[in-house]
Amino acid sequence: MNNDPSHPPRTTDPPGTGKPYIAPGSERRRAGWREFRRAYPGILATMGFALLVLVAGSAWLLYKRTEYRRETERLRAGMSEVERKRTDVLLESTENRFRVMLELIRRQALGDKELHLAIVVDSAVMRLQREGAFLRDMPIEIGPEKVVGTGADTVHMAIPRGTRTVERVLGPQDGWEVPEWVFEARGIPVPAQRTLKGALGPIAIVLNGGTVLYAMPSEGPLSDSTYVLPGSIRARAEDLRAIRPNVEKGMRFYFF
Repeated sequence: MNNDPSHPPRTTDPPGTGKPYIAPGSERRRAGWREFRRAYPGILATMGFALLVLVAGSAWLLYKRTEYRRETERLRAGMSEVERKRTDVLLESTENRFRVMLELIRRQALGDKELHLAIVVDSAVMRLQREGAFLRDMPIEIGPEKVVGTGADTVHMAIPRGTRTVERVLGPQDGWEVPEWVFEARGIPVPAQRTLKGALGPIAIVLNGGTVLYAMPSEGPLSDSTYVLPGSIRARAEDLRAIRPNVEKGMRFYFF
């Protein structure tokens, strides 16, 4: 007979059968995973599929990286030593010049005594500032770089860099001519009349060079939260309304 209190006697169930009794808690722990699989087969299948997609995506990226590295090595192998050195110097020089240009634009914006807007591209932030004083920070979405159009009408829509100035400010009743490629990119038939009121939302700012800063409209080809006009900036309507009294023609925008 076991009189040790730390090891209680085993109970049999049902009485007289001699079968060992298993504590309810331990039984639930052992049966939990089996019950979960039976109760939620769809969730497990989805999780398994998602895991396979992630693994496949990682494998594809690793393959492409290896492929690009081999192609780079192949191209460099076909160069002379002088050509390789010249290429390395050119790449480093181009990158350094670009960095210097962005730093100069940033410093120019900080020193501008007039009220202006600075777009920090890498941080996706727009700042209303004057002479280094930050008056309002606003989150933005930046449209991707993209080659649009076909044939002779092909245009490279690049992310703005440098200095721009305001050409006009549009309200909800002002028309904006939507480019044909926007309809084509959205899978929408090109209408005969492409100048649409409120196409750039309740408020928009058009800069020189064609760059637009707009809010998402309630209708039209740009009324999609997942689509940002390439080469342009989308901001919140409340932020654009807040800065509207300070925006006038000729006001400077700095992109860096």
